[in-house]
Amino acid sequence: MPVRKWIQRAGLLQFVVICLLGIAAIASAGAQIDPATQLAETRTAIQGGARIEQSRQWLKAIEHYEEALKQWPDNEQLQYGLRRSKIHFAVERRYADSSFEEALLHKSRRDALLLFDDVLDQVRAYYVVPISSTSFVAHGTESLYLALANPKFVERNLHGVDSERVEQMRTVLKDQFWNKPVAQQGGARLVVEQVCDRAHQLLGTNDSAIVMEYIFGGCNALDDYSSYLTPDRLEDLHGNIEGEFVGLGIEMKSEAGSGLLLVNVLPESPAAEGGLTRGDFIVDINGTDCRNMTTDEAAKLLRGRTGTRVHLSYLSRGATSRRQGDFVRRAVQVKSIPVAKIVDSTNGIGYIKLIGFQKSSPRELDEALQKLSAEGMRSLIWDLRDNPGGLLNAAAATLDRFISSGVLVSTRGRAADETQTYSAYREGTWNVPLVLLVDGNSASASEIVAGAIRDHKRGTIVGRKTYGKWSVQTIIHIRDKTGLRLTTAKFYSPKGDNLSKIGVEPDFVVELPAEHKTFYRGALDEVDSENDLDLQRGLSVLRGQFTRR
Repeated sequence: MPVRKWIQRAGLLQFVVICLLGIAAIASAGAQIDPATQLAETRTAIQGGARIEQSRQWLKAIEHYEEALKQWPDNEQLQYGLRRSKIHFAVERRYADSSFEEALLHKSRRDALLLFDDVLDQVRAYYVVPISSTSFVAHGTESLYLALANPKFVERNLHGVDSERVEQMRTVLKDQFWNKPVAQQGGARLVVEQVCDRAHQLLGTNDSAIVMEYIFGGCNALDDYSSYLTPDRLEDLHGNIEGEFVGLGIEMKSEAGSGLLLVNVLPESPAAEGGLTRGDFIVDINGTDCRNMTTDEAAKLLRGRTGTRVHLSYLSRGATSRRQGDFVRRAVQVKSIPVAKIVDSTNGIGYIKLIGFQKSSPRELDEALQKLSAEGMRSLIWDLRDNPGGLLNAAAATLDRFISSGVLVSTRGRAADETQTYSAYREGTWNVPLVLLVDGNSASASEIVAGAIRDHKRGTIVGRKTYGKWSVQTIIHIRDKTGLRLTTAKFYSPKGDNLSKIGVEPDFVVELPAEHKTFYRGALDEVDSENDLDLQRGLSVLRGQFTRR
């Protein structure tokens, strides 16, 4: 990432010229890389992805293809490998979701098609750019085609069906329905019914299993942030907004062969109180080995009503012997600000970590600022690293605490009510010097904040380039306690920039050594001033401002 510097001494000019010549020489050398070598490396990347897919490690395959596409962004085989892996991952995730089974998979054809109509109508009316019925249905056909080769789908819906018949159905989809033109009025439903008829004739399948692939798969025609939500997924999303869950208070990620890696453990949760910490691996749930489970398969075992107990076996990072414990599920309040403290009492530098923009965030921020002010705060480090976003209103309200006037963010969408401008109010503004910490996981609402801080020159941004998600999602409730998470607008910085797939560049880029890139910050409610390189740079920036005064 480029770092801009004003050259104040003529003696530096020669150094810069030499550096530029060196860069040009490197670029020239890079342009002469043997095409045969590039072809071999690309082939190796494609073959490596195929091997991962054969092992059905879909998340690992997705990561592999995304990394390879950074080097060969126009390679169609890598692009389709990524797409294929994402679809398989989504299929397996559905079939590990008990609410999908209970609420959706037993529907009659009529009820399933009514649901399909509802979803398509909402997409066509409110998605940020027009989507044709042909595109929506074509993506559903693709999803069904791949699902017919997915072991989870086959096990649930095609038990005992001859594999030749399954391949015959896949051929029918390819030959008769692939990108089939669809009339806008009623045509989509007609095509899905035709597919249901052929599938029932060849495979004896339940109609709802077919229609569901057209609902979930059709949403693949949209962006990565839009999706159809099962009852459990919708409930989880509302939990994020409200800041309350029933469970153990953990965020986890499956690692094949190792178990469930705890990415985060919420403070004051059953998990934290029972001794689980970030970096631990859960390897057994109620006597069931979970080392090779997907995250969703494990989540199914971990879910339960308030007051019920779950027994876990887990390994701490670097340990060889297992630890065990019983954990009682209960409502967990999620604070959007787990840390607010003075990190440099001499210079009065405060620190606030905000992990998500939820309904309570503006109130929590007010309380944190008042607390730090009483403790002698004269400047502030606001940490939005690993903050995936949240509510647009909450982002604008928190920003309003630091910017006294002007536009904070604006949105533009197809519907009239999706085009809005959020402006600052002078009352309640804190004028303390400000440093904002961001990284590649700072997304959405976090980028609203970063964009406004940058455009208003309100503070110094430190860390790494933000994620690049500059769009607004609306939660639309559909029948059967399901929902649609739909991108309905794009948002723009005060100067009118939309940095989708670009992100906000920090004023000071901090490159992390490999050993700092994982778990370098510890638990959510901890601050590690000695080892946190971003925080160190932020402190240096603010201390420098005091020195200049």
